Amino acid sequence: MLASLIEGLLDAVGFVVGALLGFGLGQAFGLDLFAPGYGTGSIAAIILVGIGGGIGLQTARRFHAPKVDTE
Repeated sequence: MLASLIEGLLDAVGFVVGALLGFGLGQAFGLDLFAPGYGTGSIAAIILVGIGGGIGLQTARRFHAPKVDTE
């Protein structure tokens, strides 16, 4: 049970960190995630946050994956 809790927490942290990096990248490009309406810039910012969250999640899972011996 503890292993599942740790895995879930690591997944959550990886997703949030990745989403924040995606948000920061959008801000660096001048895209406003919280702009009124759904303009092109807002949609692009939403996509960057989603992609960042997915990459962060996959990175966290890769670091936590059990190491396989090739010997």
